[in-house]
Amino acid sequence: MALSKFENACKLAKGAATRKRIKVNEKTLNSICKSLGPTLYKADAKWVAATDKKEIATIRKNFVNGKLKVKGDKADAAIEYAIKKIGKSNRHKHRAVFYYLIAEKLGKLSRFK
Repeated sequence: MALSKFENACKLAKGAATRKRIKVNEKTLNSICKSLGPTLYKADAKWVAATDKKEIATIRKNFVNGKLKVKGDKADAAIEYAIKKIGKSNRHKHRAVFYYLIAEKLGKLSRFK
């Protein structure tokens, strides 16, 4: 039986975390994938362009400020943490893993359980 788009997206996210030696709770990561919806099915949208200031501002506004309810220096520090953890030079920062690391840094993973 073929995997659904959602299952494939979660499998890709788990693989991205594994390749970067980032330990994640699979159920929590799946929940983050689910919260991202169809974004993960689009080839370009599933990756975070960390060098694009506009994209980082959108992540800060919609995910960190909006969903996680964190603002200011803590929000910026969590985004920077995710960028460094995945690797600044890595152009393929999987969105679900990126969001997982932000939530982890802010102690907000429980929102996705």
